[in-house]
Amino acid sequence: SRFETCWPALMKDSHGVIIIFNPELPSHLKEIEMWYSCFVQQQPLLDSQCLLVAHHKPGSAGDTENLSLAYPLNKLKLIHSNLEEDPEDVRMEFIKYFRSIINIINESREREEMSIIS
Repeated sequence: SRFETCWPALMKDSHGVIIIFNPELPSHLKEIEMWYSCFVQQQPLLDSQCLLVAHHKPGSAGDTENLSLAYPLNKLKLIHSNLEEDPEDVRMEFIKYFRSIINIINESREREEMSIIS
């Protein structure tokens, strides 16, 4: 894509990656593998630092709720967002995700401080 030259700047010092996609588009399912590879595996970030969001547009078919992704995407936390039906659910999932990222940052900072002290 034409933005690929910007990716290194976007990735620099990032602590988490949220990938939002439309589960009804087969092309998106292929693309998220590429995003995961570039932004998570090559960084490298832990899988727990990545959140997948399957976003359902209003009035879309609901049968994609049982989305089964192939390895390695099936190891990632996947949430379904449908802002018409359940915005509160999505909000809670985001809060949980951000808390987990903050914990990871704090733990790595503590490890760095300990290594400096010792």
